Amino acid sequence: MKREQALSTICLAAAAVFVLSGCSGAGRYTYDRIRAEAAAEKSAGRWEGCPDSPMGKAPAAGPFSIAGAVDVAIENNPDMEMAEARIGQSEAMIQEARAAFLPVLTAYGEYTQADAPSAYLFKTIDARQLPAHIDFNAPGWFENYEIGLQARINLFHGGRDLLRKHIAATGLTIQKLDRKSLENVLTASVIRTYYNCLAAEDFIRIAEGSVSTVQAQLQAARVRYEAGGALRSDVLSLDVRLAQAKEDMVRARNSHSLSLAALANLLGVDPECPLELSGPRNLTMELPEDYPSALALALERRPDLQGVRYRIVQSRMNVDAARAEHLPRLDAQGRIYADDPQGGFETDGKNWTAGVVLTWDLFSGGGTRARVVQSKKVLEEMLAADAKTVQAVRLEVKTACLALAEARARLEVSEASVAQAEESLRLVKRQYEGGSATVTRYLDAELARNLARIRSTAAFYDREKAVADLGRALGYWAAPYRGTQVKKE
Repeated sequence: MKREQALSTICLAAAAVFVLSGCSGAGRYTYDRIRAEAAAEKSAGRWEGCPDSPMGKAPAAGPFSIAGAVDVAIENNPDMEMAEARIGQSEAMIQEARAAFLPVLTAYGEYTQADAPSAYLFKTIDARQLPAHIDFNAPGWFENYEIGLQARINLFHGGRDLLRKHIAATGLTIQKLDRKSLENVLTASVIRTYYNCLAAEDFIRIAEGSVSTVQAQLQAARVRYEAGGALRSDVLSLDVRLAQAKEDMVRARNSHSLSLAALANLLGVDPECPLELSGPRNLTMELPEDYPSALALALERRPDLQGVRYRIVQSRMNVDAARAEHLPRLDAQGRIYADDPQGGFETDGKNWTAGVVLTWDLFSGGGTRARVVQSKKVLEEMLAADAKTVQAVRLEVKTACLALAEARARLEVSEASVAQAEESLRLVKRQYEGGSATVTRYLDAELARNLARIRSTAAFYDREKAVADLGRALGYWAAPYRGTQVKKE
């Protein structure tokens, strides 16, 4: 009867665990519920890195500068949040590696029923309740309760635990460098997009100025036409030019809206968020004078290159960790426990054991050797990746230096073209108003002036974007250098 009751209890407990585990998983793993739980944990201060919504915080009200845009992007950009999460994972891996040097303490409880002679003998002896007369060949059915504490600490593991700790610490350094590399690229992208927005604003002003100029001349031409001092063709030509100017203005405004949407995307905010830009329109940073100096700085500062080299160090550690699997493991362990068939534990049935265990895998089917070979090949891959990264850095720095030199030369030429076009329009306008120049010549001069302004504006911002690209190639936009290059107002 007692045996049947015990079996019924075990079955009921197993059924309850099965039902509860099934109910707890129903509907739990859904996107909306996971985000709601994460937001609740963040509000309670238990999860600092959880975003409130898919869109980040909007910039502060009012105009903001390049530095402000970069700060908002670094705070809101999902890639930066992912990088921070990876850094947190690496920190947790370091804590996990450190745990290998600390003892492990385990509490356990055990219920047993059997009719095995060996189990009956050892359990009754440990309970200090071995009967005087018992047939060990047929002890019959019995049950036993056992509770205890187990402790274990590793004394020697072939140096693998220490290597895992160093590998985890190196992994944290790599993740921080990856974040810096991402910050370097993101900052340059924000600067380029910011300048695209400013250029679009200037293009709008140029188009609006052209519309105003043509409208004024059209009004004057209509007055002269009504008075008999101008031809109908002059009025029609100005009408066509006004339509073209308005079309250019619409195109410039649309380009400005698209640029603002692209900037909002980099900032991690809604594209409908109103953005007002202000601040200085040129970057303040010291640039190397020539390509060799720029390359030397890039090889020293580029976080992605540093990250690849730390991966080489980490891979070499992994080789030694794999080789260490050939060595034995030595553990010290102890246990305190008590047995009682009735589960009362009222008698003096406490037991303890302590000892040292040596474990040595003499043959693992070639698995250890395979892991050593695999880790060596990973090291070879990282060495090749280092060479590839150096080549890429060389090309990026050279390209950025040439692009900056070209942008500077183009800006110098375009500024001279604007001055020439302005003077030419002034002379033609005077001749046209005096009747010695045709409206076609005037419209050509006005169009040439606007094109020169557009080219000059584009050349100015191309130069600033080339500066930003060179800064990215040099690793300037990665902390701690970024704050010294993009000045806050």
